[in-house]
Amino acid sequence: MANDVLVLGAGVIGLTTAVCLAEEGHRVRVWAELPPERTTSAVASGLWCPGATARDLAWSRVTFTEFSRLADDPASGLHFERGLQVSRFWSEPPAWIGELADLEMCAPDELPDGMLIGFRSTAPLIDLPRYLRYLTGRLAAQNVTVEQRTVRALTEAAAAASVVVNCTGVAAAALTGDDMQPVRGQHVIVRNPGITDFYVELGAPTEWAGIFPHGDRLILGGVRQRGEWSLDPDPEVADQILRRCIAVEPKLAAAEVVGHEVGLRPGRVEARLDEERVGESRIVHNYGHDGWGVSLSWGSAREVARLLAD
Repeated sequence: MANDVLVLGAGVIGLTTAVCLAEEGHRVRVWAELPPERTTSAVASGLWCPGATARDLAWSRVTFTEFSRLADDPASGLHFERGLQVSRFWSEPPAWIGELADLEMCAPDELPDGMLIGFRSTAPLIDLPRYLRYLTGRLAAQNVTVEQRTVRALTEAAAAASVVVNCTGVAAAALTGDDMQPVRGQHVIVRNPGITDFYVELGAPTEWAGIFPHGDRLILGGVRQRGEWSLDPDPEVADQILRRCIAVEPKLAAAEVVGHEVGLRPGRVEARLDEERVGESRIVHNYGHDGWGVSLSWGSAREVARLLAD
């Protein structure tokens, strides 16, 4: 049964959900305070990772399958790359390691200094600015556009549609009163000196080295600053990111810095996907994916579609 659906939010969760619903025949509109290119999703590193819980793992598998199909389309921004993941905090492989493709464990003498474990694998990397344009194009093919509009209460959205899907990310805290807070991230963007493999340090609570190649553009990270709302790049944080990444890959010392990016991850104990009634309207919540929005996007969007099909 087709519904009139209003999707709130135009990050990767909102756009993916809107695409799923529109392509299944629902009449979809999208309202967003910020256009896709100004969302937190637009500045994400783009590395797909398996989910840590049973539900999130299932969602990440759905997303991996979709990404595998999209990688054949150059317009999508999807590309599979080889990379190294290491940890100075873990001595045993994570439970999800079996989800990785082309897995190869590192011998102790292959590990960077201070690391206890490491493994190489092939994984999806998503060039988010291009990917968000791709999703917007899929919506346009269904005659759906993103309308820039600020919603200050769910009652406002409920008055406009019989079904509302709340994908507002960190802004959902104000809309719902949910106990959620921003988790600030910051990246340094450099001109790629020829790096093709990604690199990421796992298990660090607040700061680590991460290197994510997207063609000529290289994203360097990263930090998790819980409770911080500032979107202004911090020069000291940027210097620390550069130092950590140069220690991993010395050729980055000569790389040209072309930009700095900041985003606010929607920090929550786990992503929220449930529904409630507001007046006569059905409100479905799909937010709070923290730093795993890209990895869980298609899985949670398909879950929303299943809810509306019941």
